[in-house]
Amino acid sequence: MTAMLKVIDAGAYSTFQDMGRLGYQDVGVPVSGAIDRVSARLANTLVGNSAGTPVLEMLLQGISFEVEAPSARVVLFGCDGALSISGTRQLSVPAGRTVRLLRGDTVKVTSLGRSLCAYLAVEGGFDVPLQLGSASTYVRGSIGGLEGRVLRRGDSLALVKSEVDNGFEKELADPYDYGYEQEVRVVLGPQDDYFTDEAKHAFFSGEYTVSDKADRMGFRLDGPQLSHVDGYDLVSDGIVSGAIQVPGSGLPIVLLADAQTTGGYPKIATVISSDIPVLSRRRPGSVVKFAQVSLEEAEAIARGLNVRLCNIAEYGLKEVAPAGVLDLAALRSENLTSGVV
Repeated sequence: MTAMLKVIDAGAYSTFQDMGRLGYQDVGVPVSGAIDRVSARLANTLVGNSAGTPVLEMLLQGISFEVEAPSARVVLFGCDGALSISGTRQLSVPAGRTVRLLRGDTVKVTSLGRSLCAYLAVEGGFDVPLQLGSASTYVRGSIGGLEGRVLRRGDSLALVKSEVDNGFEKELADPYDYGYEQEVRVVLGPQDDYFTDEAKHAFFSGEYTVSDKADRMGFRLDGPQLSHVDGYDLVSDGIVSGAIQVPGSGLPIVLLADAQTTGGYPKIATVISSDIPVLSRRRPGSVVKFAQVSLEEAEAIARGLNVRLCNIAEYGLKEVAPAGVLDLAALRSENLTSGVV
């Protein structure tokens, strides 16, 4: 019998994602992939998977499911929520800590907290077919994932491993800073000459708010309007994730993983690759401030982030007692008779 997780509640918008579908933008296929690739990568790290293993991405709210496998090890990452487990035990496991599940367990992602998105990784990975070299779901094109669509109630999510070893669980040795208050760094251009000096000053000095028009394609921002020098139409050119278009409304649109491959509005700036995950975690209503960096600084920041993630995988994990098991060493370290008369 195939090991699987049976979906009870699919949440608002849940899809399979990996690191993206590279090499097809020239024929109109977006890269897709996790909008917060750092959290997806760290989720895989915690359960011992390679960085590109398919994970379950949840937007706005989490899913719930029943375990139909002898055992499975999962982790929730990218938010400050938790996994509520009922069935063989009654447990609450915080995001960022792995847990071994047993057949019959019912699991609910209680909340994504301050994050727009979060990721569920399973040891060994989900058994998802590749399309054009990736398992990522691009819903508008019905490509990848589970039939090219969002998950729904009753779906069976097949697992690569039918059983996992018992033993210590893992979490990061140091808490991960999701950067909810961090400025989002950008490189100016490529069409910053389409904007007035006043517009560029307003862009960097003002505050923007993520509007309710925020999804995997992009975030529309509310805030200072940006004036164009002489119109806002240009010959369509290529789009990359993080490009910030400014249409006639003067309000920026930050394009993300599922964005179209070409666009005809001028782009005042581009979010650096290291900060796309930082922005992608912001829920509607969250504040965004932009800061300018050079191309050389952006490249150095990207190298530094990659080194940090590699170091976490190599040295930055710690073992913790399995959930629901008494930690006798911790008990012995406490003065349990204090105050007893």
